Amino acid sequence: QVQLVQSGGGLVQAGGSLRLSCAASGRSFTTYAMGWFRQAPGKEREFVAVISRAGGITYADPVKGRFTISRDNAKNAVYLQMNLLQPEDTAVYYCGVDLRAGYFSASRSSRDYDHWGQGTQVTVSS
Repeated sequence: QVQLVQSGGGLVQAGGSLRLSCAASGRSFTTYAMGWFRQAPGKEREFVAVISRAGGITYADPVKGRFTISRDNAKNAVYLQMNLLQPEDTAVYYCGVDLRAGYFSASRSSRDYDHWGQGTQVTVSS
């Protein structure tokens, strides 16, 4: 079993920055891929960024060049640095773990993720 606790988020003006953190416990952190997803009101949960056990990274096109995902295996944590935020980035952000991903893999589908953090609201005002 894996428990995920998120922190960060909040309200920011367009063009601003926020950093999200996700701390994992309950299982060796290096044995799973991690992902950040977001869900806006009335929409499905969508892929933002993922990082494999090997450190390979994939970003969704809307956030490329603005968001950075990273992981600290010593701290059992994954982060999402969000710069140049825009109103369309407003959503509840979730971190997730994929326990079945291969060493070099990280799925962009939320259905492949086994456990989720509690979610954190990010609101970007124009």
